[in-house]
Amino acid sequence: MGSNPQEENTQSGSTRRQMLGAGALLGSIGLLSACTTPPGQSANGGNGAVSGGGQEGTPEYTEAIRALVNGRELQVGFTPPVLSEYYTQMENSAFIRMSELEDLYGVKWRWEKSSPTGNFNAVEQQISTVQSWATRGLDVVFICTGANFATMQGVYQDAQAAGTSIFQFNQPVELYPEEELQAVSNIGYDNRWQSGYPAFKFIADTLGGTGRVIQILGPAGSDWRRSRLIGIDKALAENPGIEVVGTADGGYLRAQGLSAAQDLLTRFPDIDAIYGENEDMALGASQAVDAAGLKQWDGTEGIVIVGADGLLSGMDSIRNGKLTASVDVNSVDNGRRMIDVAFQSIVLGNNVPKISNITTHLVTKDNVDAYEAYINGVMSPPRTY
Repeated sequence: MGSNPQEENTQSGSTRRQMLGAGALLGSIGLLSACTTPPGQSANGGNGAVSGGGQEGTPEYTEAIRALVNGRELQVGFTPPVLSEYYTQMENSAFIRMSELEDLYGVKWRWEKSSPTGNFNAVEQQISTVQSWATRGLDVVFICTGANFATMQGVYQDAQAAGTSIFQFNQPVELYPEEELQAVSNIGYDNRWQSGYPAFKFIADTLGGTGRVIQILGPAGSDWRRSRLIGIDKALAENPGIEVVGTADGGYLRAQGLSAAQDLLTRFPDIDAIYGENEDMALGASQAVDAAGLKQWDGTEGIVIVGADGLLSGMDSIRNGKLTASVDVNSVDNGRRMIDVAFQSIVLGNNVPKISNITTHLVTKDNVDAYEAYINGVMSPPRTY
């Protein structure tokens, strides 16, 4: 499936063997701790600083890893499918973790960002970007794309054959056999059971198991839409009193979500809830409800509106009663985890998991302060790259 990170390391063979041993040790306190992180916390006990006064392990361990890193610089490309609030949060979280690793172990970073212009489906630009970065010899590419799965596996194979390691993030890889995934690792969450299902279960629980729902989804060919609908269908099967009466494409954009919701509310004025597959579309739907003079959910009556992403603007809307709830798919831990996985794989030659899932959180008025503070904790990284 492309080149092995151990073979890409330019250190001597003996040093590589030492690094593999060190990598196993780092894995024991890195990936293992990440897998046991409680919801709402990073593996290091916070999102702004490393626990233990700036150390991970003993001082002797830190110095040993620093010697093995030997000031290596990683050239990194970051390409999300759109430029958005969510990916800015993720990028800031990545910068914090990069800063921590730089201060601890002396690893250097060069960061480039490129995202398609226009709409979510402008995938040809991402393919060209990955190919260009591979030609230029970047060490790492982090990518989230709406492009065809099979097409991208070929792009990844070619890039990795050229020496550029591919790491996917926030991608619904649960739809595909793991053996077909050509990226080194896939950092994210399961859209079925960690996004779609909890959103509709919340709607059903809030409405007491009976109600009419309209849903605003991403484009019909979107893997996110396909995956989340699997979870939604399970929640609907468990709650037969919940009926989806209308569906529209909101293109993952707030303005399109507003237009889609206005059309659906005209056709289905007597509804109890709105589901926006992402938070921007849900916030657009919230605007449509207000414009129509309809009442938003106040805890006892009104229209329940639920989204998914975990945006700071969405947290404000939850607090202000303009969004009932949202599934926070955890941009903070996604950003940290992808940096950790790349560092362990590329710098230390560690064997990283093919799929590395993070926690997600259902955010309501009851817990919004905690999760808003968690995101705010990464919005001013000590340095950017």
